[in-house]
Amino acid sequence: MSGHSKWSKVKHQKAVTDSVKARLFTKAARAITIAVHEGGGVTDPDDNFKLRLAIENARGVNMPKENIDRAIAHAALGAKGGGLETILYEGFGPGGVGILIESATDNKQRTVSVVRNVLETAGGSLGSTGSVGYLFDVVGMVITNKGTISSDDMLAKALDAGAVDCIEEVDAFILFTTLPTLFSVKTALAEAGIMVEQADVVYRPKTTLMISPADKVNVDTLVMKLEELDDVQRVFTNV
Repeated sequence: MSGHSKWSKVKHQKAVTDSVKARLFTKAARAITIAVHEGGGVTDPDDNFKLRLAIENARGVNMPKENIDRAIAHAALGAKGGGLETILYEGFGPGGVGILIESATDNKQRTVSVVRNVLETAGGSLGSTGSVGYLFDVVGMVITNKGTISSDDMLAKALDAGAVDCIEEVDAFILFTTLPTLFSVKTALAEAGIMVEQADVVYRPKTTLMISPADKVNVDTLVMKLEELDDVQRVFTNV
Protein backbone atom coordinates (compact mmCIF):
# COMPACT_ATOMS: atom_id res chain seq x y z
CA MET A 1 0.00 0.00 0.00
CA SER A 2 1.25 3.44 -0.76
CA GLY A 3 1.08 6.28 1.72
CA HIS A 4 1.91 9.14 -0.60
CA SER A 5 -1.52 10.76 -0.98
CA LYS A 6 -4.65 8.81 -0.05
CA TRP A 7 -4.15 6.25 2.71
CA SER A 8 -7.29 4.45 1.61
CA LYS A 9 -6.13 3.86 -1.96
CA VAL A 10 -5.52 0.16 -1.34
CA LYS A 11 -9.17 -0.68 -0.84
CA HIS A 12 -9.88 0.40 -4.39
CA GLN A 13 -7.41 -2.13 -5.79
CA LYS A 14 -10.03 -4.88 -5.82
CA ALA A 15 -11.02 -3.97 -9.36
CA VAL A 16 -7.59 -3.85 -10.93
CA THR A 17 -6.45 -5.30 -14.22
CA ASP A 18 -5.02 -8.81 -14.42
CA SER A 19 -1.48 -7.54 -14.87
CA VAL A 20 -1.70 -5.28 -11.85
CA LYS A 21 -3.37 -8.07 -9.87
CA ALA A 22 -0.49 -10.41 -10.69
CA ARG A 23 1.98 -7.79 -9.43
CA LEU A 24 -0.02 -7.32 -6.23
CA PHE A 25 -0.07 -11.08 -5.65
CA THR A 26 3.68 -11.26 -6.14
CA LYS A 27 4.27 -8.47 -3.64
CA ALA A 28 1.86 -10.10 -1.17
CA ALA A 29 3.67 -13.43 -1.48
CA ARG A 30 7.00 -11.71 -0.88
CA ALA A 31 5.62 -10.00 2.22
CA ILE A 32 4.50 -13.40 3.54
CA THR A 33 7.94 -14.88 2.86
CA ILE A 34 9.69 -12.04 4.66
CA ALA A 35 7.26 -12.26 7.60
CA VAL A 36 7.93 -15.98 8.08
CA HIS A 37 11.67 -15.45 7.77
CA GLU A 38 11.80 -12.50 10.18
CA GLY A 39 9.48 -14.37 12.53
CA GLY A 40 12.01 -17.16 12.94
CA GLY A 41 10.15 -19.58 10.70
CA VAL A 42 6.88 -19.33 12.66
CA THR A 43 3.97 -19.99 10.27
CA ASP A 44 1.12 -19.54 12.74
CA PRO A 45 -0.23 -15.99 12.28
CA ASP A 46 -1.45 -15.95 15.88
CA ASP A 47 2.18 -16.19 16.97
CA ASN A 48 3.70 -14.07 14.21
CA PHE A 49 2.52 -10.45 14.12
CA LYS A 50 4.08 -9.62 10.75
CA LEU A 51 2.69 -12.77 9.14
CA ARG A 52 -0.78 -11.95 10.41
CA LEU A 53 -0.53 -8.53 8.76
CA ALA A 54 0.87 -10.00 5.55
CA ILE A 55 -1.97 -12.52 5.30
CA GLU A 56 -4.62 -9.87 5.93
CA ASN A 57 -3.09 -7.60 3.30
CA ALA A 58 -2.97 -10.50 0.84
CA ARG A 59 -6.67 -11.05 1.43
CA GLY A 60 -7.19 -7.33 0.94
CA VAL A 61 -6.03 -7.62 -2.68
CA ASN A 62 -8.19 -10.73 -3.17
CA MET A 63 -5.30 -13.19 -3.20
CA PRO A 64 -6.85 -16.70 -3.17
CA LYS A 65 -6.48 -18.79 -0.01
CA GLU A 66 -4.57 -21.48 -1.86
CA ASN A 67 -2.04 -18.88 -3.03
CA ILE A 68 -1.62 -17.64 0.53
CA ASP A 69 -1.17 -21.16 1.89
CA ARG A 70 1.33 -21.93 -0.87
CA ALA A 71 3.32 -18.81 -0.06
CA ILE A 72 3.44 -19.72 3.63
CA ALA A 73 4.52 -23.30 2.86
CA HIS A 74 7.18 -22.07 0.45
CA ALA A 75 8.48 -19.58 3.01
CA ALA A 76 8.65 -22.29 5.68
CA LEU A 77 10.91 -24.36 3.45
CA GLY A 78 13.37 -21.54 2.89
CA ALA A 79 15.83 -21.37 5.76
CA LYS A 80 16.84 -17.89 4.57
CA GLY A 81 13.44 -16.54 3.63
CA GLY A 82 13.74 -17.64 0.03
CA GLY A 83 16.82 -15.41 -0.38
CA LEU A 84 14.74 -12.28 0.16
CA GLU A 85 15.61 -9.47 2.52
CA THR A 86 13.88 -6.21 3.28
CA ILE A 87 15.71 -2.96 2.63
CA LEU A 88 14.37 0.52 3.30
CA TYR A 89 15.72 3.03 0.80
CA GLU A 90 15.58 6.73 1.61
CA GLY A 91 15.46 9.41 -1.03
CA PHE A 92 14.21 12.76 -2.21
CA GLY A 93 11.76 13.66 -4.95
CA PRO A 94 10.53 16.81 -6.72
CA GLY A 95 10.05 19.75 -4.39
CA GLY A 96 12.39 18.22 -1.81
CA VAL A 97 9.83 15.60 -0.80
CA GLY A 98 11.14 12.87 1.50
CA ILE A 99 10.53 9.34 0.22
CA LEU A 100 10.78 5.96 1.94
CA ILE A 101 10.93 2.96 -0.39
CA GLU A 102 10.34 -0.42 1.24
CA SER A 103 11.75 -3.27 -0.84
CA ALA A 104 12.01 -7.05 -0.74
CA THR A 105 14.89 -8.25 -2.86
CA ASP A 106 17.24 -11.14 -3.53
CA ASN A 107 19.74 -8.85 -5.26
CA LYS A 108 20.60 -5.61 -3.47
CA GLN A 109 22.87 -4.33 -6.24
CA ARG A 110 20.12 -4.69 -8.84
CA THR A 111 17.46 -3.08 -6.67
CA VAL A 112 19.47 -0.07 -5.55
CA SER A 113 20.53 0.59 -9.14
CA VAL A 114 16.96 0.52 -10.44
CA VAL A 115 15.59 2.60 -7.56
CA ARG A 116 18.33 5.20 -8.00
CA ASN A 117 17.68 5.40 -11.72
CA VAL A 118 13.92 5.96 -11.25
CA LEU A 119 14.56 8.67 -8.65
CA GLU A 120 17.18 10.49 -10.72
CA THR A 121 15.09 10.32 -13.88
CA ALA A 122 12.33 12.13 -11.97
CA GLY A 123 14.72 14.79 -10.74
CA GLY A 124 15.18 13.20 -7.33
CA SER A 125 18.04 11.46 -5.61
CA LEU A 126 18.82 8.47 -3.42
CA GLY A 127 19.77 9.51 0.10
CA SER A 128 21.97 7.93 2.73
CA THR A 129 20.64 5.86 5.61
CA GLY A 130 18.92 8.14 8.11
CA SER A 131 18.55 11.07 5.72
CA VAL A 132 14.77 10.70 5.50
CA GLY A 133 13.70 8.09 8.04
CA TYR A 134 13.78 10.54 10.93
CA LEU A 135 10.89 12.42 9.30
CA PHE A 136 8.53 9.48 9.85
CA ASP A 137 7.07 7.46 12.72
CA VAL A 138 6.28 3.75 12.47
CA VAL A 139 2.65 3.37 13.54
CA GLY A 140 -0.35 1.12 13.19
CA MET A 141 -3.08 2.13 10.75
CA VAL A 142 -6.69 0.98 10.51
CA ILE A 143 -8.88 1.96 7.56
CA THR A 144 -12.63 1.80 8.14
CA ASN A 145 -15.58 2.16 5.81
CA LYS A 146 -17.24 5.52 6.41
CA GLY A 147 -20.79 4.25 6.15
CA THR A 148 -23.30 6.48 7.91
CA ILE A 149 -21.33 7.16 11.09
CA SER A 150 -20.60 10.80 11.87
CA SER A 151 -17.06 12.05 12.30
CA ASP A 152 -17.72 12.87 15.97
CA ASP A 153 -19.06 9.38 16.69
CA MET A 154 -16.20 7.78 14.81
CA LEU A 155 -13.64 9.83 16.69
CA ALA A 156 -15.21 8.85 20.01
CA LYS A 157 -15.28 5.16 19.13
CA ALA A 158 -11.73 5.29 17.79
CA LEU A 159 -10.35 6.90 20.93
CA ASP A 160 -12.30 4.51 23.14
CA ALA A 161 -10.81 1.61 21.18
CA GLY A 162 -7.30 2.92 21.79
CA ALA A 163 -6.50 4.85 18.60
CA VAL A 164 -4.32 7.94 18.94
CA ASP A 165 -5.59 9.84 15.90
CA CYS A 166 -8.49 9.75 13.44
CA ILE A 167 -8.57 11.38 10.00
CA GLU A 168 -11.72 11.71 7.91
CA GLU A 169 -11.51 11.21 4.15
CA VAL A 170 -14.23 11.30 1.52
CA ASP A 171 -15.25 7.64 1.89
CA ALA A 172 -13.21 6.37 4.82
CA PHE A 173 -11.81 7.05 8.27
CA ILE A 174 -8.08 6.54 8.80
CA LEU A 175 -7.14 5.63 12.36
CA PHE A 176 -3.60 5.59 13.70
CA THR A 177 -2.51 3.46 16.63
CA THR A 178 0.58 2.39 18.49
CA LEU A 179 2.00 -0.91 17.22
CA PRO A 180 0.95 -2.94 20.30
CA THR A 181 -2.67 -1.76 20.04
CA LEU A 182 -3.14 -2.21 16.29
CA PHE A 183 -5.09 -5.45 16.39
CA SER A 184 -7.00 -4.62 19.58
CA VAL A 185 -8.25 -1.39 17.95
CA LYS A 186 -9.23 -3.28 14.81
CA THR A 187 -11.07 -5.91 16.84
CA ALA A 188 -12.88 -3.34 19.00
CA LEU A 189 -14.12 -1.43 15.95
CA ALA A 190 -15.30 -4.60 14.22
CA GLU A 191 -17.18 -5.64 17.35
CA ALA A 192 -18.82 -2.19 17.37
CA GLY A 193 -20.22 -2.92 13.92
CA ILE A 194 -17.77 -0.75 11.98
CA MET A 195 -16.47 -2.28 8.75
CA VAL A 196 -12.68 -2.46 8.84
CA GLU A 197 -11.13 -2.36 5.38
CA GLN A 198 -7.50 -2.90 6.34
CA ALA A 199 -4.99 -2.87 9.18
CA ASP A 200 -1.30 -2.37 8.61
CA VAL A 201 1.99 -0.99 9.93
CA VAL A 202 2.98 2.16 8.03
CA TYR A 203 5.45 5.02 7.99
CA ARG A 204 3.56 8.18 8.88
CA PRO A 205 5.23 11.55 8.32
CA LYS A 206 5.69 13.58 11.50
CA THR A 207 4.92 16.71 9.50
CA THR A 208 3.78 17.08 5.91
CA LEU A 209 5.37 19.16 3.19
CA MET A 210 3.38 21.55 1.02
CA ILE A 211 4.53 21.53 -2.61
CA SER A 212 3.35 23.12 -5.85
CA PRO A 213 0.66 21.46 -7.96
CA ALA A 214 3.25 20.71 -10.65
CA ASP A 215 5.57 19.05 -8.16
CA LYS A 216 2.62 17.11 -6.74
CA VAL A 217 1.89 15.65 -10.17
CA ASN A 218 5.56 14.74 -10.59
CA VAL A 219 5.70 13.12 -7.15
CA ASP A 220 2.57 11.06 -7.84
CA THR A 221 4.10 9.89 -11.12
CA LEU A 222 7.37 9.04 -9.39
CA VAL A 223 5.61 7.04 -6.67
CA MET A 224 3.64 5.14 -9.31
CA LYS A 225 6.83 4.24 -11.17
CA LEU A 226 8.51 3.11 -7.97
CA GLU A 227 5.51 0.97 -7.00
CA GLU A 228 5.64 -0.72 -10.40
CA LEU A 229 9.14 -2.05 -9.70
CA ASP A 230 9.11 -5.76 -8.89
CA ASP A 231 11.37 -5.36 -5.86
CA VAL A 232 9.44 -2.46 -4.30
CA GLN A 233 6.75 -3.34 -1.78
CA ARG A 234 5.51 0.06 -0.59
CA VAL A 235 6.32 3.75 -0.95
CA PHE A 236 5.70 6.55 1.56
CA THR A 237 6.24 10.30 1.24
CA ASN A 238 5.76 13.33 3.45
CA VAL A 239 3.59 15.23 0.94
